[in-house]
Amino acid sequence: MRADRLLSLVLLLQSRGRLSATALANELDVSVRTVYRDMVALGTAGIPVYADARGYQLVDGFRTQLTGLTADEARGLVLTGLPGAAAALGLAEAVAAAQLKLDAALPDALRERSARMRQRFHLDAPGWYQDGDEADHLSAVAEAVWEQQIITMRYETWSDVVSRRLAPYGLVLKAGTWYLVAATDGDVRTYKVNQILELAVLPERFEWPLGFDLARHWREHVVAFRTRLHQGTAVVRFAPAALPRLPHLMGRAVAEAATAGEVQPDGWTLATVPIESESHAEGAFLRLGAQAEVLRPESLRARIGATVSTLATLYELAG
Repeated sequence: MRADRLLSLVLLLQSRGRLSATALANELDVSVRTVYRDMVALGTAGIPVYADARGYQLVDGFRTQLTGLTADEARGLVLTGLPGAAAALGLAEAVAAAQLKLDAALPDALRERSARMRQRFHLDAPGWYQDGDEADHLSAVAEAVWEQQIITMRYETWSDVVSRRLAPYGLVLKAGTWYLVAATDGDVRTYKVNQILELAVLPERFEWPLGFDLARHWREHVVAFRTRLHQGTAVVRFAPAALPRLPHLMGRAVAEAATAGEVQPDGWTLATVPIESESHAEGAFLRLGAQAEVLRPESLRARIGATVSTLATLYELAG
């Protein structure tokens, strides 16, 4: 809307000082000609803006108090440091507008510090090998969370497709993936949003559970997940070169257990380390190549041996 754009123009000039017509056009994603027309409209409305050879500027000392946040802008405040997440939730424009209004409301000294923070610190949530979560139903889920509306969904688990009726309590962005925390049949569970196949948002609303704290619930969920993560142990010999790689390849718990192991005469370390399922452990130890030898359990050793044998045959044929 033009009124929103005119307000944005005033706030940009108030928070950043003199700006050229081209810079303003780029900020607002409009043409330079549109900026010229809008500046005439601002002058007609009594806003003390003037132009010189270097651009547009407000008269010294002028400050507008039109910095109230809209509902969407208020919702987006928590995401001002995560532009990718804001865009995924459909709040990119609202977050940008909220940031602009906050900058305009700050005293000059604090505004300079805020700008320096944005220049020097950037949060990038996704991992190195992914651009971010592609969740088709994220915006609809977010709206249901905000409006406290019941949802139904078809959801793909690791082994099946199930139907669920949920009260969506909140969304969590973890390592570039969105998770839905929701209640069903009196139990609070966690779902990956990108595994929702079909979604319906119902007009029926639910009451927010008294005392529920999303951040606290998530911390407890992570602790419980890590407790369940390691289902057993393995006795393994590690080459010296493997030990520095363990934190990156197998996690801190395995690395700490290996470091506390017994150094043998040949320089290798014998240790008992925690493992997840044998299928997961097989892949993890194979990443270490010839720098690790699993001794027990025998079933895991046999799995790795069979895979290595198959690989040897495959590469022998390829050669």
